Amino acid sequence: MIQTSMVSIAVDTMGGDFGPPETVAGAVAAARARDIRVVLVGDPVQVSRELAKHDTEDLPLTILSSEGVVAEGESPLKSFRQKPKASILVATGAVKKGMADAVVTMGSTGAAMAAAAVVLGVIEGIGRPCLGGPIIGYSPTTIIVDVGTSVDCRPHQLASFAVAGDVFSRQFWGVKQPRVAILSVGSEAGKGDKLVKDTTALMAETGVNFIGNIEGNDLPNNKADVVVCDGFVGNVVMKLTEGLGSTIVGRLRERLQDDLAEDKLNEVLDEVYNLTNMAQSYGGGPILGVNGVSVVGHGRAKADAMARAISTAKRCVETKLIPEMNARLDTTSKVTMAATSFNRPEKR
Repeated sequence: MIQTSMVSIAVDTMGGDFGPPETVAGAVAAARARDIRVVLVGDPVQVSRELAKHDTEDLPLTILSSEGVVAEGESPLKSFRQKPKASILVATGAVKKGMADAVVTMGSTGAAMAAAAVVLGVIEGIGRPCLGGPIIGYSPTTIIVDVGTSVDCRPHQLASFAVAGDVFSRQFWGVKQPRVAILSVGSEAGKGDKLVKDTTALMAETGVNFIGNIEGNDLPNNKADVVVCDGFVGNVVMKLTEGLGSTIVGRLRERLQDDLAEDKLNEVLDEVYNLTNMAQSYGGGPILGVNGVSVVGHGRAKADAMARAISTAKRCVETKLIPEMNARLDTTSKVTMAATSFNRPEKR
């Protein structure tokens, strides 16, 4: 059941490669077109300067002051101690305090993950939060979990990722019985490394519709709705898909620019780019397993991607993603953790 009251989104305007000029523009566009109340978190001088460039009359926009930014590459926890009023902390805190229903950032993924875990808290049973999202436009409702935040995972963590992805698929896209698979080096049962095999043994305990292994070349063919892997593998897949798409677009432009009218060429290139860069279609993906909606996008995102990320966050709130995630993970964790403890070798 989708809620109908206006959703409030806290936007980290200082995050990303381009900061307030793009994040504020995207927030204004979202507030104008999507019936969203936006809390603009950042340096009030910079945010006000950017707002002045837009027609914001009667738009539900407010400014929440912050000080400092956690840059990409900085240690999040160390930065939090040194910058307790950093924009990502203040924006995430707005959700915790009930000032906003969700937070959106294009800043450091590590900082966003840490802020969500520390401020919002981790849902019982997840073990470790994960970042999920659609991977390729040929399978637009296939979500891959994780895409870069959780490496060196254990089987019970991947099992919880499967449940988190299952809930997202049901709530966000309305898939009634999501097909859940593990990304591996072969589709046959028994193929894969120890992590894949041990995770497979736990899948029956999760209650998801587990269909076994799929391979990388299955991703564009809608073979599964939820694809589980650790963040190392998922990030490699995502970056390869995005990089290949950008390279193909450049090559097509070289070959077709003399044969197609500019508007038709741009239409074709935009289609190819969007099919291989699904993060652009949704603006970002949700952090799964934390007790609140936190959506993270690409650092290089421009205003249009920010607007779409805000819309994605709005839908996560309206479809009650977090309450359902809490209910499912709490039940599943008791089973998977018990199975993990039972199969753990005794100390000698």
